[in-house]
Amino acid sequence: MSSSAAVEPGAKLADRFRLEDRVHESDGATLWKAIDEVLARPVAVHTFDPDFPRLNEVVTAARAASRLTDPRLTQVFDATEDDGRSYVVSEWVSGETFGDMVASGSLEPERAAALIAEAAEALAHAHEADIAHLCLTPDHLVWTSGNTVKLLGVGIDAALADVTGDDPARTDAEGLGRLLYAGLTGHWPGEEKEGGLPTAPMDDGHYCTPRQVTAGVPGYLDTITCRALLPESRKGLTPLTTPAEFAEALSSVPRPTPMPMPLPATALPPVTASRAEAPTGAAAAPATAPAGVPPTPPPYRQSYQQPRPAGGGTVNKVAMTLVVLLVMVAVGLVAWTLGRSIGASEPPVAVTTAKPTPTTATATREAKVQNADGFDPQGDDNGDERDELALFAIDGKPSTDWHSASYSTADFGNLKKGVGLLLDLGESVPVKQVTIDFGAGSGGTAELRVGPSADLGSLEAVHKFSDLGGKKTFSADSPHKGRYVCVWFTRMPTFQGKYRGTIVDVKILATK
Repeated sequence: MSSSAAVEPGAKLADRFRLEDRVHESDGATLWKAIDEVLARPVAVHTFDPDFPRLNEVVTAARAASRLTDPRLTQVFDATEDDGRSYVVSEWVSGETFGDMVASGSLEPERAAALIAEAAEALAHAHEADIAHLCLTPDHLVWTSGNTVKLLGVGIDAALADVTGDDPARTDAEGLGRLLYAGLTGHWPGEEKEGGLPTAPMDDGHYCTPRQVTAGVPGYLDTITCRALLPESRKGLTPLTTPAEFAEALSSVPRPTPMPMPLPATALPPVTASRAEAPTGAAAAPATAPAGVPPTPPPYRQSYQQPRPAGGGTVNKVAMTLVVLLVMVAVGLVAWTLGRSIGASEPPVAVTTAKPTPTTATATREAKVQNADGFDPQGDDNGDERDELALFAIDGKPSTDWHSASYSTADFGNLKKGVGLLLDLGESVPVKQVTIDFGAGSGGTAELRVGPSADLGSLEAVHKFSDLGGKKTFSADSPHKGRYVCVWFTRMPTFQGKYRGTIVDVKILATK
């Protein structure tokens, strides 16, 4: 077994790994699907031709990768460099690649961002051990059959392809940006097509931003993509230069959940007198239960059955009927008696009473927020206070939020008077009621400000909230008219040993 060419399906390495199917072969390295006969599980095995030039580099990279502990990275089980029997054994990953997901077009933006966020965190872990990827493509990211994210090929694929970089962290940050771009647009921002994806369109010598390619891309995801991949497309953007920075930028994105599966035509299995259906994958239940053993209840049904009272059902119904009849008789007698009394009395005397003044409820409508921005006019970061998270405060989802930067003191270290979230209603409206979910923090104060322009001086403070945490509502006796509504934190609530303002959701009602 001295060369990859001599290795055939059925061959066994280390008396343990039985090679089954060739998956890929290139430049003297062959990837196999194999079976670990000791643990009875599929594994991926790389074998090499005797003259493969980078054998030492691949084995060294594989051994380094084997020490990584993030479960989102492919696990390496064995790496052996020996005359005629060199190989690398790693985890076999089955599922849908990111390339498969975007082959027919862009994904829902938050799902694309969630998958890339998981990959960014895993890659940041690898970089802490000085291991880079350098070859990120859509086929390296997999949503597994177990509903988890896996990032393939960290360290090993670069050694296989003889890829190096002067700035590995920047290279991988750009690679993550390309993946996010592909998820948001269905296009690949590279000189050549990747995985069958069309190349991204160009504008003035630069790739178009995601929002220029696909409608509906949230502004904060467009900004993150540009910071990693296209910083030259927007002046003033701070580039994302490491996977850790990329992961931090996506830290508030809700994490991926299993794709919804269609329900079967019959949600609950039919019940027959002879047997109960077993759940998918379970062993079939016997047609008749052994004597003395109660039959297995059908799946799902038992949880929906309400317990019945033990006996007395008929007696209870009869008693209830009698009570109802007695009440009806009593009501009839009272009505008859009153009728006789009224008929025997003198003619009624007309009495004039003052009519009560009708009260009219003020009609309201929900004021739709057209845009949201982190608001830091007294800071030194171009007025931006976690601007990329601002739209999370108006998406109606309890799993997302806007939050400020974390501060060491509640008063911002005396560096400024406050920070906040600025909401643009698109036009001047009479604001009647504002409900704000401040999340799980505690303490702190915030002002509700309304005004005609996005300038702190023109925003009038109409209410003050204290002890921030959970939902709080302000209702105005007289509406306050303005285009902009600002939640202005003047003292930060506590958060994990520091101080941070959070807004999970904002609802604004205006008079019609």
